[in-house]
Amino acid sequence: MFAYALKRLLLMIPTLLGVLLITFAVIQFVPGGPVEQYLSDAKGGFGGVESGGSSYRGNQGVDPKRLEAIKALYGFDKPAHERLVQMLGQFARFDLGKSFFQNKDVWTLILEKLPVSISLGLWTFFISYGVAVPLGVAKAVRAGSKFDLITTLLILVGYAIPGFVLGVVLLVIFGGQLQWFPLRGLTSPNWDELSVGAKIVDYLWHITLPVTAMVFGSFAVTAMLTKNSFLEEIRKQYVLTARAKGLAENRVLWKHVFRNALIPIITGFPGAFIGAFFTGSLLIETLFSLDGLGLLSYESVIRRDYPVVLGTLYLFTLIGLLTKLVSDLSYVLVDPRVKFD
Repeated sequence: MFAYALKRLLLMIPTLLGVLLITFAVIQFVPGGPVEQYLSDAKGGFGGVESGGSSYRGNQGVDPKRLEAIKALYGFDKPAHERLVQMLGQFARFDLGKSFFQNKDVWTLILEKLPVSISLGLWTFFISYGVAVPLGVAKAVRAGSKFDLITTLLILVGYAIPGFVLGVVLLVIFGGQLQWFPLRGLTSPNWDELSVGAKIVDYLWHITLPVTAMVFGSFAVTAMLTKNSFLEEIRKQYVLTARAKGLAENRVLWKHVFRNALIPIITGFPGAFIGAFFTGSLLIETLFSLDGLGLLSYESVIRRDYPVVLGTLYLFTLIGLLTKLVSDLSYVLVDPRVKFD
């Protein structure tokens, strides 16, 4: 296992380099970079007058010396290959750089937006797995019954409805017409003035609708995977032998069948758990006015904030590769018969 893990860790290096190199190359050909964004803001905001030390001259553009200073500010006074080497050197030291437009380190921006994404992700993760696994087991035990057919229909309907569509419906009905839940934000404006108990209630009150919109269709795959995996194991000879010995049905299911049926489920567990911390849902965050990682990524792409784009890409790709490795190693923890050689 050690040799396998070491090999996978070494293979992460060219994978990371490939992802960063392709993204960096694409960025060079995308119009409307940071310098152009700055000049566009200058054209819209200066109106042909002096402002902030920049001499904008109507249709004549910005003074050439000032233009060179702007390029130097963003690092575009250097050739592309030098900027690539500099960026890779920073990433090797886990220095993700500094935002062009927000005057903050990328690490600082990620840490500021992380609580919102963690709130959405963890609730979605625990509720999804907490519902999907028991539901899948119940469907496997009652395969072919009315319960199985009805729950399958509900699961498929939930899976077919996009989260943001459900979010709009929830906002209109429960946030607008009935006014049972707030329309935006993760907490109330007077959050700091509330007691500890009131803060918990206020937080749960705000998080209910966005989490419901994310959870409703997210456990469909896990539930069906659990059902099919359990059905495959239930039909095997060792289950019939355990039942013939007089073991209780719950003991047969949860002690003997569950561990063997867990392999296809456990492989996706680490990825889903880590993803709960770092995955932001752009549409849900925008719909409910939640300032998380999803909104940060979208705004950084639109504004061509390249340090944020490349820094978050590097961090999330690295986390994804490590999580995939942990998922593969978890095979052995669940089934010691698995050998990586």
